[in-house]
Amino acid sequence: MSAMDSYVELYRAANMIEAHAVKGFLEQHGILVRVLGEALGGAAGELPVDSQEVRLLVERCQQSRALELLNRYQQELAPWQCDACGEQNDGHFEVCWRCGAEPEA
Repeated sequence: MSAMDSYVELYRAANMIEAHAVKGFLEQHGILVRVLGEALGGAAGELPVDSQEVRLLVERCQQSRALELLNRYQQELAPWQCDACGEQNDGHFEVCWRCGAEPEA
């Protein structure tokens, strides 16, 4: 069995920025991540869109933990609506950009 056989696909990112953001989050929590498709970025426009996706692989033995972390990461980035003023905020904002209110827990 080769070293890559012990890795499974966890996530397909739309671009390198997203891929490295997810990779960094997972690695902060002790999950080793391999990235496939980085070199295809220079061929944008010449290759089919689905072939440009960047794939994140994790070791099979860490797959369930990585999925839990990925789910948490995606929830933390989910947009939220301010209860005080009704403004829609990106998930990375800790307070409303419009009125400064904190999201309700």
